[in-house]
Amino acid sequence: MKIQIHTRNSELAEDFREIVEEKLNSMERFGVVIDRVEVEVLHETNPRQGKHSHRVVLTSHGTGPLLRAEGAEFNNLAAFDAAIKVFALQIRKIHEKSKDHNRETLRNKEVI
Repeated sequence: MKIQIHTRNSELAEDFREIVEEKLNSMERFGVVIDRVEVEVLHETNPRQGKHSHRVVLTSHGTGPLLRAEGAEFNNLAAFDAAIKVFALQIRKIHEKSKDHNRETLRNKEVI
């Protein structure tokens, strides 16, 4: 999975890229096909935005489903954590839908 990070009006911390790669690579355990994830880091300069001035938007691209998650908090890392929770929930939901639950009725089963 390729990870692209874009920033607007913001500077990234030194370890932000490593944390993003680690958490997004852990999403591969669900087996959902995602080719590329765009991470967009925004900083709202409006002082009224206060506690939610940092925003992170995650967008997936690929042959699988299109997923988009947003998080807005007081710093970039907290906003990313909020966005990754939503992103993980969406991936888990798609993974659960693709499972074969072997639903059979008792009427159709043979008695042994």
